[in-house]
Amino acid sequence: MDNPLIPVLITTGFLVVYIVALTVGLHTGLILLMFSASPVLILWMVFKVLKSHFKSKYTFEEKWYEDQ
Repeated sequence: MDNPLIPVLITTGFLVVYIVALTVGLHTGLILLMFSASPVLILWMVFKVLKSHFKSKYTFEEKWYEDQ
């Protein structure tokens, strides 16, 4: 799984399901389990994104965080 977009999509989907579970009022145990699992997913996503082999066309001085 070299594509860093997949962990981002999975973690975002998990967040959406968690928010819906809170809104609907599902069982408290399920919500607490999802809350407990969320740091693991966040760390996995951050690790995969930071370790991806994406190379920018610009240097840091040309475009700081590529936001220009």
